[in-house]
Amino acid sequence: MTLQQLKYIIAIDRYRNFAKAAAELDVTQPTLSALLLKLENELGVRLFERSNKSVRPTATGETVIRQAEKILSQTELISETISEQKGEVSGSLSIGIGASIAPYLMPWFIKKYTDRYLNVRLTVNEMRGDMTIDSLRLGKIDIGIAISGNTSQETIEIPFYCEPFHVYVANDCLLKMPKFNPADLLHEKMWIMKESQCMRESAFSFCKTRSIGRHIYEAGSIETLIRIVDINGGFTIIPEMHLPFLTDAQRENVRPIEGEYVSRRCVSIYIRKDFIRYRMLKSLIEIMLSIIPNKMIDSNMHNKIALISKNCHTLY
Repeated sequence: MTLQQLKYIIAIDRYRNFAKAAAELDVTQPTLSALLLKLENELGVRLFERSNKSVRPTATGETVIRQAEKILSQTELISETISEQKGEVSGSLSIGIGASIAPYLMPWFIKKYTDRYLNVRLTVNEMRGDMTIDSLRLGKIDIGIAISGNTSQETIEIPFYCEPFHVYVANDCLLKMPKFNPADLLHEKMWIMKESQCMRESAFSFCKTRSIGRHIYEAGSIETLIRIVDINGGFTIIPEMHLPFLTDAQRENVRPIEGEYVSRRCVSIYIRKDFIRYRMLKSLIEIMLSIIPNKMIDSNMHNKIALISKNCHTLY
């Protein structure tokens, strides 16, 4: 069994489709099918069940695929270790980031990072927080950026920044006051985006009192919520970094929220515990710090990074 064959079965498992897997591997579909059959004959087991509609791993195949992912991850550590010792920031960097976080970071991050680090092949995937941790664990991404608190035994969480929430109210909303208190929910329409606004510290009190409002709509983006409020009335809550996206007229409808705990969301960076690419991590954080306002940066971030740096260097 070769490393190339391991890449084949991982790609087939990822796409559950021969055509898509073959395209990623830059081989023809018949070639990929023949290579899989050859590997199965060599091992004496069937790794995938095939039909006209689907491709899925057998129980034995699942076990082999998980081992293959670990083996490839370990082999990649060799070149990564050499790059680290040479002081280089090069190779591939795959980032998983929450869809409710990406709009405020990724446009400028991609621009600045690719301009600064020409030898890094950057890929970014939007995904839910739980998917980010799973992808890290399986070695599908290198670094995750998600709402804080998505911890696991196989990953390290680096507190990154905490972002205040603000209330966005409709023009005809009754709550035209200098500040907004969660107790003022009564008799108003509250529009909520569950993924980003009902997790841990994210407007916790708002989500507890969801039954008070006359109507709640779980939208898929902050922009959608704002448009719903503009047309239907009521209010929603938006992260501070969304404020520059508002028109001058819309900014007149923004109100601060009383109380720190109920009016912010915290974001963390996640890496695997066997992560050794300290310079790569440092390069990501360096660019991110040029985008995120200093007042939002978590005071514990630098201490956590210092510990990671020490651990990374003990692995060489």
